[in-house]
Amino acid sequence: MSNPSPEDICGRPNGLPAAELALSDLLYDLPAHLIAQEPAGERTGSRLLVADCAAGSMQDRWFQDIPEFLREGDLLVLNDTRVLRARLAGSRSDTGGKVEILLVEAVEGSADSWTCMIRPAKRARKGLSVSLPGGYGAAVLENLGGGRAVVRFTPPRGTDDPGIEEVGSIPLPPYIRRPPTPLDEERYQTVYARVPGAVAAPTAGLHFSGELLDRLGAMGIGTAFLTLHVGPGTFTPLRFERIEDNRLEPERYAIGPGSFEAIRSAIAEGRRVVAVGTTTTRVLESLDFGEPCPTGGIEGRTGLFIYPPYRFRAVGALLTNFHLPGSSLMALVAAFIGLPMLRRCYRHAVARGYRFYSYGDAMLVVR
Repeated sequence: MSNPSPEDICGRPNGLPAAELALSDLLYDLPAHLIAQEPAGERTGSRLLVADCAAGSMQDRWFQDIPEFLREGDLLVLNDTRVLRARLAGSRSDTGGKVEILLVEAVEGSADSWTCMIRPAKRARKGLSVSLPGGYGAAVLENLGGGRAVVRFTPPRGTDDPGIEEVGSIPLPPYIRRPPTPLDEERYQTVYARVPGAVAAPTAGLHFSGELLDRLGAMGIGTAFLTLHVGPGTFTPLRFERIEDNRLEPERYAIGPGSFEAIRSAIAEGRRVVAVGTTTTRVLESLDFGEPCPTGGIEGRTGLFIYPPYRFRAVGALLTNFHLPGSSLMALVAAFIGLPMLRRCYRHAVARGYRFYSYGDAMLVVR
């Protein structure tokens, strides 16, 4: 697969040089009513903005039309992480004050301890005891700072432990201003979610139904899966005006040898790798497809922060949702599409009333 130079992605200047790109370049005005609070009636019922870099054009379509813009030999790469029921509502055992715990990652080698985010953070001192639904308890073992702590969970006495997730709820992002419902248990997961470990959904994949994936397969479009467990850092805004001064929190990923070799073959044969989402993109761009995959696959963590100018080595087309202003996700899409085209697309989406963020509409970028 040939890649354009970082100065000429999409056939036009790729935004600004890194030293000149500022956080303010990634900001835009979004009316609050365009932030989707509910999923579309059907998974494939979202709108789809198709941005053609080579032509500099945009089309307003529906997600169910996406087969028209893919071709035989394309390889869709999807993130099969599964969202944990990670949000726990409890109360302090001493005062009864409300405490919210968000599971982030199980402590390696421990059957009952997790790294968590706790609110209110200033009270998450070592030794804090929390009562949780279902008779569970929690105790802070270590305050890690920044609102994070190591927490040990204890099951109800005299019962089998079904796992702390059983008393948690789906952790909808903070811009969805309602409590989760039974519908979210289904719709805030992709239809191919398989490996538990995320605290947020890889949202570009939410638009696919099983029937649509079958239809694409019948067209000769392949699929490959990898896993990146989306962490709370996905919602952390960039802090510094100079883009290159920011850092991303590393997230766990894994890819099996079958998927790795399918991607490696597609690249070697000049077939298009279509990344479904920014999480998939970050893993693909973190891997070296120049050599065969080790037996057993690859596991690791990636903190890769993609921003203009960046030369994409693996990804040939990108499917993504519309992202928060000033986010690392906006920076990644700017690197792929070019900053001027990104601004055009977002202005167009706002003007046409597209729905934004996790339960919002999608954008397919081809070049």
